[in-house]
Amino acid sequence: MKKIYEKRELTFAIVWIVIYCILQSFANPLNEMIGVEYSASAVFCALQALIIWNFIRKNNLSKRYGLCKSGIPARRFLYYVPLFILSTRNFWNNITVNYSWAGTVCRIVCMLCVGFVEEVIFRGFLFKGIEEDRAETMRFHDHDLSAGRNGQTGADVKTAVIISSVTFGLGHLLNLVNGSGAGLAENLFQVTGAIAIGFLFVILFYRGGSLLPCIITHSAINITSTFADETGLTLGKRLLFQLVLFVITVSYALFLTKSLPEKSDG
Repeated sequence: MKKIYEKRELTFAIVWIVIYCILQSFANPLNEMIGVEYSASAVFCALQALIIWNFIRKNNLSKRYGLCKSGIPARRFLYYVPLFILSTRNFWNNITVNYSWAGTVCRIVCMLCVGFVEEVIFRGFLFKGIEEDRAETMRFHDHDLSAGRNGQTGADVKTAVIISSVTFGLGHLLNLVNGSGAGLAENLFQVTGAIAIGFLFVILFYRGGSLLPCIITHSAINITSTFADETGLTLGKRLLFQLVLFVITVSYALFLTKSLPEKSDG
């Protein structure tokens, strides 16, 4: 994997996305065979998280992929209060126990690891890979590096933000065919919500220099979904909750883009 990374960071990101999607799909039928919800999924996700963490640590890439504290004070992020509100989204309807005790433990472990793996893959590897790839392409076509680099950085970042966010959201379409049991309507809500939150997380990472708030929030959203109660959750309620999510997400993202420096060095 290190050779792939050294050759091209974007290819490395794509390889990890493919591996992740394949293992997630393969885990679902294994869960049914074992008879414990999310048992195989938890093992696969934990192994991926361990491998990724070890790769980043051994190659001194923690700062590059935001596994460090932000150099910007928390007050500049409104003390991350909007992230806390988003973390409660699965409790907006009600709370219940959806799985057996063993299934609940396995799902919590799985969702915790998914938060880490997906953030590092999509907000770390993919975002940085696209940004770097476009910068290299621009430099190749521009002999005057000092004149071309600064003018192109904004375009590089915008492209990376869009592709990273949309790819993360569309990746949830896999739930339609991987045996997860998600229906079309539920999946479309997942996709649109993931694109919005993905956009916010990219902004947080790029402007703040740390991926930790994104990982914590993502894991919290995933874990609380274990206890989400969908009883009486009508289409109207879903639309209302989705609208609230969009308002919070977009408003917070716009606030950060206006109030924080272009890019954090911390």
